[in-house]
Amino acid sequence: MNPATAPDPPGDREHEERGRQVERRRGGTSGPGGSRAPAALEGGAGRARLALLALLGSILVPLVAAGLRSVLWVLVGVAGLALAAVGVWWALAHTGVLRVLGAVLSVAAPVTVFALYAAFGLLGPALVSLALWALAVTTARTAPTPDHPTSEQAVIEAPHTPWVLMNPYSGGGKVGRFQLVEKARAAGCRVALLDAGQDVVELARQAVAEGADLLAVAGGDGTQALVAEVAARHDLPFVVIPAGTRNHFALDLGLDRDDPAAALRALGDGVELRVDLGYAADRVFVNNASFGTYASVVTDPAYRDAKARTTLRALPGLLTGEEALRLRVRTGRTRVDGLQALLVSNNPYGRAVDAARPGRRERLDSGLLGLVCVRVGSTAEAARIVRGPRSGGLVRLSAEEVVVEAGTDTLPVGIDGEHVVLPSPVVCRSAPGALRVRVPRDRPHARRGSGAAADWPRVARSALGRPVPVAAPRRGRRGARTAGWRSGAATGGRPRPRYFSGASAPGPTRS
Repeated sequence: MNPATAPDPPGDREHEERGRQVERRRGGTSGPGGSRAPAALEGGAGRARLALLALLGSILVPLVAAGLRSVLWVLVGVAGLALAAVGVWWALAHTGVLRVLGAVLSVAAPVTVFALYAAFGLLGPALVSLALWALAVTTARTAPTPDHPTSEQAVIEAPHTPWVLMNPYSGGGKVGRFQLVEKARAAGCRVALLDAGQDVVELARQAVAEGADLLAVAGGDGTQALVAEVAARHDLPFVVIPAGTRNHFALDLGLDRDDPAAALRALGDGVELRVDLGYAADRVFVNNASFGTYASVVTDPAYRDAKARTTLRALPGLLTGEEALRLRVRTGRTRVDGLQALLVSNNPYGRAVDAARPGRRERLDSGLLGLVCVRVGSTAEAARIVRGPRSGGLVRLSAEEVVVEAGTDTLPVGIDGEHVVLPSPVVCRSAPGALRVRVPRDRPHARRGSGAAADWPRVARSALGRPVPVAAPRRGRRGARTAGWRSGAATGGRPRPRYFSGASAPGPTRS
């Protein structure tokens, strides 16, 4: 039998069937059989042409301005970035004179590059080229697949006995500042104010036992996650009222964090979403679980009152000290070791440099965890970060389940900003479509776009008006979707594992 046409192994068929079940549960379908409106396809072709033109312009502008010498000037810019990365490493991982020198270098290197560009009349063309490149990448991300299937369902019946837990101290007192108690009661909600020392989960369970048919929280992401799990267990709708400090979950749901009271409109004129929950061992999270450096820093009692000072004091020992924690990650047959920091998120985050949605999650219903693995152990490794995906310093993965260990009995973990200690190894997993979230129909920041990395062959096909296949990502036996899985066509239809150690790990994947 031809390996390229060999049937998928049972493990892959199980994952595909699980994917179909998840989509049916959410009320939508995706994949090759999905349909798209003609207007969306035409809009995608227009964005694809714009992306290609912007990419071509970003190349032509420096060539016109400096000819073939532009290649040398690009190398000068790369060298400046490498020196800046070295400076940041020295400032974070060392103390004394080397830290001061690192801080100076991290600023002086890019300033010197800009000064050289300006002296030779190339600053303007360089900035124009960068702007065109950013436009090209941002536009290309949404060109071939302008919209992903949505699981929004209109709310037909308003809740009869909604219950809201409010933390009056969260977000610097947003509950009182925005008069959330009064507005919630006016909307027919039973309001419970959280006091110090109260068990959040027990309060939510008691509300369910007393007949609540909707649960809501006005507070931070940590409190949101605890009540959301109770709502998921009882298949009750959940409303997020962004009354915390950051409220990243609310942001990715498209809610207005500057007007927490607007979330109450979901009770009357709202839509319902099916979103995933993440678990680290038995602890639920709606945003992420942090392991390694950050999780160790937040254990310091001084962190809450002096975050920057405490972090700078602790980082040298955590990054280069003899007792520095080194994490190992297993997901399916993929292994990554020697990590200093690991972020496991409920659905993958976008790139920080994405101009469209920096550091946000495009989807909350992919059924996957996002992993950002950081490994920089020396000055040379810090400099290599400018190589991007091939540097090995930053590894991005996607998986349904991941195992985290470090050769210790316990691991400190920051779960949605709250510090906990869990037995090692820690198994993190995704619970696809577990939570029913109600949001206002007219929320201002509703998710749009595919969120995929720029796929230039697809962009070119779309620009030429050719059909662009929409296929579900191929996953390994445990759902790993990373650069560490080789083509099944070359391995008899089965993925071949790769093991990553030191600088050999892959860089970003398209998650």
